[in-house]
Amino acid sequence: MQYSDNFNPTLSNDKVFQNIIEEKKVRGYYNLPFQDTTQIKEYAKTVKQKYIVVIGIGGSSLGTYAIYKYLKHSRPLEKKLYFLETTDPIDIRSKIENVDLEDTLFIVISKSGTTVETVSIFKFLHTLVKIDRNNTLIITENDSKLNSYAQIHGMKTFEIPKNVGGRFSVFSAVGLLPLAIVGIDIDALLGGAQEIHDAFFNKGEEYKRIMKKARFFVEFKNKFNINVLFTYSSRLEGFNKWYVQLWGESLGKIDVNNSNQGLTPIGIIGPIDQHSFLQLIVEGRRDKTITVIKVENFNSNCAIPDVTLEGLEELDYLNGIEFSDLINKQADATIEAINNLNDIPCDVIVIDGICERAIAGLMYEYELLTSVTAKFMYIDAYDQPGVEAGKIILKEKLKQEKS
Repeated sequence: MQYSDNFNPTLSNDKVFQNIIEEKKVRGYYNLPFQDTTQIKEYAKTVKQKYIVVIGIGGSSLGTYAIYKYLKHSRPLEKKLYFLETTDPIDIRSKIENVDLEDTLFIVISKSGTTVETVSIFKFLHTLVKIDRNNTLIITENDSKLNSYAQIHGMKTFEIPKNVGGRFSVFSAVGLLPLAIVGIDIDALLGGAQEIHDAFFNKGEEYKRIMKKARFFVEFKNKFNINVLFTYSSRLEGFNKWYVQLWGESLGKIDVNNSNQGLTPIGIIGPIDQHSFLQLIVEGRRDKTITVIKVENFNSNCAIPDVTLEGLEELDYLNGIEFSDLINKQADATIEAINNLNDIPCDVIVIDGICERAIAGLMYEYELLTSVTAKFMYIDAYDQPGVEAGKIILKEKLKQEKS
């Protein structure tokens, strides 16, 4: 992974790092890269179904989708993976139409075991196909009501550790099981996360850039309150969605001084959004930091052919250019245009290629960045009382309608 930036923060980081060291003892996501994956891989080998459907929302699906989206076109995967994560009836129907329900493994994921969206979709599936121990896997906390349901029906279960929050759970069974089943190398995923873990906690280059970036975000949070992730690959669309949840739900909090805090995340795709959002970045208010993410190797030699189009001869300079080279040159042009303005904070991450190690390392780095930023902000990155309030209101309203 390559990295460059134009940040110049001045805050000290020694105390924050020590706080992270202490937090690592109680927050389970830090150590997930070092888990034993034997049971997960053994179970994955037993799955005969062609279609794998994950039923979950937010942290139960976004991380898995991010990795699957990034890797699925780069290798022949053994099975097809789908995600049922919304109560939108059109979305549910359209996805179900693409799978053979009689040849599907349903993976129901809910940390609490009582997620309204997840249980609602699961109930609906019961009307379409017989749900039993042969086609259903449950991933939840070991004392949840969903786990009790699984035990009653003799269904296979895997545990979500209580000390691993949903949006930090991608390297637990939540993400590893579906990915292993479809044929993604989960040990390579964990290896990529391990590299970032070791470099950070051994105070290598990753430590330096994470601490510097987090300190800058917090020091200038009142001026640059919007953090734009500009990813130059459509394969990173899932990563953008995962980042928005991770960043927004972790950092939008009330701090120890009872002050409302938050850094607004935006995820956009290049070059598509060069023709829309870039205008706002360049000539809009100076309230945004920009992170550009490039992919060094797309593993593709797809190129613009040596074709002359009548009336468009002046664009023949494009002939022969590989699309992977073109998209990275577009990213470079955007970076240069932003840096030439001298008043927009911008950093650049270059990930190595389309492989497990690259996407896992990027995601683990963003988990660390989130935790460190939260420490500087004096907030708890791992709760979500604002979300819970909405859940309580919804449940009460639905119960009242039934009474």
